[in-house]
Amino acid sequence: MRSGGRGGHRRAVHEHGPNVLNDVFWDTGALIWKNPESEPMWTRSFTLYFGARTISLLGDAMMPVASALAIGGVHGIAGVGYVLALWTASAVLVMVFGGVVADRIGARRLMIGADAVRVVTQGVVAVAFLDGAPPYALLLAMACLSGVAAGVFEPCVNGMVPLVAGDPQRANATLKIAEAVTQLTGPALAGVLIVAAGPVVVYSVDAATFLVSGVCLLLLRVAAPRPEPSDTLSDLRRGWQEFRARSWMWSVILVWVFWGVLVIGPSVPLSSQVIGADYGWVMAALGLGTVLGGLVAIRVRPRRPLAAGAMALSGYAAVPLTVALDLPLPPLMAGHLLGGCALAFWSVMWSTSVQTQIPPDVVNRVNAYQVAGSVAGMAVGQALAGPATTLVEPRAFLLGSALVTAGVAAALLLIGPVRRLNREPAPDTPGTELPLTGPVGVVRTGGLEPPRCFHQ
Repeated sequence: MRSGGRGGHRRAVHEHGPNVLNDVFWDTGALIWKNPESEPMWTRSFTLYFGARTISLLGDAMMPVASALAIGGVHGIAGVGYVLALWTASAVLVMVFGGVVADRIGARRLMIGADAVRVVTQGVVAVAFLDGAPPYALLLAMACLSGVAAGVFEPCVNGMVPLVAGDPQRANATLKIAEAVTQLTGPALAGVLIVAAGPVVVYSVDAATFLVSGVCLLLLRVAAPRPEPSDTLSDLRRGWQEFRARSWMWSVILVWVFWGVLVIGPSVPLSSQVIGADYGWVMAALGLGTVLGGLVAIRVRPRRPLAAGAMALSGYAAVPLTVALDLPLPPLMAGHLLGGCALAFWSVMWSTSVQTQIPPDVVNRVNAYQVAGSVAGMAVGQALAGPATTLVEPRAFLLGSALVTAGVAAALLLIGPVRRLNREPAPDTPGTELPLTGPVGVVRTGGLEPPRCFHQ
């Protein structure tokens, strides 16, 4: 069905409902309607991106275990802590600037550059371990560079999905499943390699994962909006204005920072201490729950995704609650299975909302602000986990985390813009663009002029 202008567009929305807004494709200056769910997902573009993202996540999952075992054996626990802290701090500090650069030169190019840097940093560390005890200053320098690369890479992740997939929700759910698998296999692979072959091999394999990711991205071709000429400060202001203009987004991030400090950040250090030897089984259940949550998100398409995601998120309270109650292993694993499913469903709803509600010419900058806020909260929570246990017994703290999780889900549902956000932007409102989805990219425009694009 075709519509040649705004009047036809309104009639189509009236006749077919708001969900058709995601089905608009440009065709010789006119608008045609097409259902993205009917598009094949495993196109060449998505397959290459899926491969790049999965192998990169595997490398990310290997790094903490590799650092703990390899660096800890030489420089002790404190040495590991400083290396990981510097990596995290470097990533957070450059994320906003990474979003600006991604919108200016293209997310794909920046991701290739970030992968190239991490090939070098992990390769240098691997060579340094040939002598048995690499200089600590070198490890800190490589952690800083690797963190910077991760910081500019991460804001690009959300912006790339609509460029390679006609159905962002299905793509996000598939990527979430892959992430869960890498979170299970990455630490185990790093541990086995450290024991069987030593630090040189594990860091070499880690470097190879980023090399493969970069090659996949190099083979990928996507179209993206051509940015208007501007300076860095103007780009930062534009990204902040777009972020601030969306109350549903900054409201979620404010709540998420609070949740990161009191729930997600302290979760690993406190839960691992309380659970003890069975922690690996419990994390496996959490990973399996994440896979199930991704599978559910492939099929379930709520009209108000953040409201549905917030209701699902309440199920994550089972994670700290089962640990706090000192339950036997089977119910403990069941609680983490439920929690993993709940968090994965929320994550897919959130990522899809960001990708479909933000104009593609600023999506990387806006995404950088929300990612930086989320990571900062978790980093603070991790840092405070140790001191908190001197004041509160770990099980009591985790019981509080369960109550906070329930409160966070309730707070998200009480925030009107979050609760009312629909799957697609409302048409003909200031600052809202019509999503145009296609096999080579997503381009939004408010008028009837075809948008200007460039190939990354």
